Amino acid sequence: MKLPNGPQTPKMVQILQWIFNPMSYMEACAKRYGDIFTLQLNVPTVFVSNPQALQQILANDAKQFEAPNDWNTVFVPSLGKNSVITLGGKAHQRQRQLLLPPFHGERMRTYGQVINDITENVLRRVQIGTPLNVRSITQAITMRVIMQAVFGLYEGSRAEELEKLLGLMLGKDLDSPMRTVILYFPILQRDLGPLTSWGTFLRRREQVDKLLYAEIGERRSQLDPSRTDILSLLMAARDEAGQAMTDEELRDELMTLLTAGHETTATALAWALYWIHKFPSVQEKLLAELDSLGDNPDPSTIFKLPYLDAVCSETLRIYPVGILTFPRVARTHVSLAGQEIEPGTVVIGSIYLTHHREDLYPEPKLFKPERFLERQFSPYEYLPFGGGARRCIGMAFALFEMKVALAKILSRWELALVDDRDLRAKRRGLVSGPERPIQIVVKGERTVMSRNLEAIAG
Repeated sequence: MKLPNGPQTPKMVQILQWIFNPMSYMEACAKRYGDIFTLQLNVPTVFVSNPQALQQILANDAKQFEAPNDWNTVFVPSLGKNSVITLGGKAHQRQRQLLLPPFHGERMRTYGQVINDITENVLRRVQIGTPLNVRSITQAITMRVIMQAVFGLYEGSRAEELEKLLGLMLGKDLDSPMRTVILYFPILQRDLGPLTSWGTFLRRREQVDKLLYAEIGERRSQLDPSRTDILSLLMAARDEAGQAMTDEELRDELMTLLTAGHETTATALAWALYWIHKFPSVQEKLLAELDSLGDNPDPSTIFKLPYLDAVCSETLRIYPVGILTFPRVARTHVSLAGQEIEPGTVVIGSIYLTHHREDLYPEPKLFKPERFLERQFSPYEYLPFGGGARRCIGMAFALFEMKVALAKILSRWELALVDDRDLRAKRRGLVSGPERPIQIVVKGERTVMSRNLEAIAG
């Protein structure tokens, strides 16, 4: 099969470089081979960062390209084979249609007060003046928000145990390089005991499954049509044939929502707090915009703030949590930006490389929210949530949560970075995250009145 140019190093070397240094490896390849190149991974994979080529791929799902079931198997151990992320074709379309209603815009906005309350409760438990990992704050916020959204008023021993287990699976466990290696080499996925990385993962997954199936069983035995949490809506949903989700399908979608629904937003929030406090001018502009709303602003008003939107957009541009689109397979002969792609070729969009194109984002390594005030970018130039038929269904919810939580944190508390040295992204499991923990100090509560008095006194 004829493929675009790429590194000629042995396949195993390419796989290991991809696993351990994906961002720098992609940048080196793009510099040498251009915006379409081939890496020899488990299968030869064509990486694309040309916006016109991305539009051709993502706008022609199921015509020139398809996303079959067997190309997302790396997610199966965590999410299951029935997840909207791991499925392809008609099965994916069915699950996507069943999942969409709970994320309708109006329903999403009902969570504004929940996000506010959870953010305040988490910050009030933080000890003033003591350095802490910002991710411990953002993960606590997003975990509790998604638990409330998925299960409704969810508290008690089962909820506490589920939150604890998911925190371990998506915290320290996810940072283990060995765990990532095992995901890319299924032959290594063997249970060698509870002291091994994979053995620990399997036992925690088993405990999580037990809790989820217990919740599903309890809900089925006590159906309440008045409930509007996501689990209740999914249990009531029916496909075109009138079929409901099975318990296994519900379990897999719950795992998808609980993991993808908080892990990525927690990382994005941590990055945003880093950038805002690294650059005083950004912080000053953002606080002025937030202060203009007065006390207890409506979450829908917060969502529409232009500079807050620009800060969030630039945060998701410079180091996107998801660095790739989902893979597609060419169904026919296709010409992409002058490169001939044969049927059966695996192509994947590099979100990271696209977001770092000099022609789209001058000085792409600099954090400049103003670029999103100066122009609009197409869905193929800026795509932090992927694109096409597999774009993240929780995009609107994630952005809403991110903005409301940031507004609450910045308006109410004065924070400072412990270390403002430059920070880059690294691989974190199947996504990306900061290369080292972001340490912050909560200096105390902040009020607009005290700021105004200080300005007058000055």
